[in-house]
Amino acid sequence: MEYVKGVSNVLAESDEFDLTLITVPSLVNSQDTSPRWLAIAGIHSGCQELFGNDRVRTIRDLKGKSVAISAIGSGEHIFVSSVAAYVGINPNKDIDWVVANSSEAALQRFVDGKADAYLAFEPQPYLLEEKKIGLVILNTTEDKPWSQYFCCMALARTDFVRRYPVATKRALRAILKESVICAREPERAARYLIDKGHEARYELSLDVLKALPFDRWREANPEDTLRFHALRLHEVGMIKNHPNKLIAQGSDWRFLNEMKKELKAWAPPWP
Repeated sequence: MEYVKGVSNVLAESDEFDLTLITVPSLVNSQDTSPRWLAIAGIHSGCQELFGNDRVRTIRDLKGKSVAISAIGSGEHIFVSSVAAYVGINPNKDIDWVVANSSEAALQRFVDGKADAYLAFEPQPYLLEEKKIGLVILNTTEDKPWSQYFCCMALARTDFVRRYPVATKRALRAILKESVICAREPERAARYLIDKGHEARYELSLDVLKALPFDRWREANPEDTLRFHALRLHEVGMIKNHPNKLIAQGSDWRFLNEMKKELKAWAPPWP
């Protein structure tokens, strides 16, 4: 297996990679225009917290306010659009999108007071709370209905799945085993992040890992998550295809169902 760095939440049309993880609204948005990707498993919920300033205390307060994002069509743009649509706000008309050139720049716009809200991705929420910047108006790990659905899914290129089903299953097995380790041995997973240079702060990594429900893939139905976000985005005209069509042509759960049986009693080796 080869890892490709720098994959964004906007699925490119290139053949640079065959499998990846992505936020569900971004996946739905991409599937609406291209049948090149199949959702093959949900991973966990959580990951994201929506912060607002003094003018934004609830999700409904987003109407007429500004939200900092890295780009139109980015993961945070699509996710906030889905959240807004759920409470009756039309994201195409009722929100002023403040576009920066990266998630870091978008975060800085919020910190500098140039936007009213920002969707923070782990570990950004911890850093904002540490500096006492903004107020959490949505925590997707705890607040329903979002906490009931997956934030991230594993997906694979459609032609790759058809040509290499065995390789697809092996890759998914590795991803799900990693999820089990994160759930049952967060200390070990946090130390791995430090040792590999992905993060310098052990305690922060450990807090993030402990907060996320990495065992959710065993229980929750990923199809429900696709339908939830697809309905929201379809209601406000951000996707054209009906959710049932997207699910039918854009998902394949056979590998996940097999993994649930094979990994039912699997536990990582204890050190």
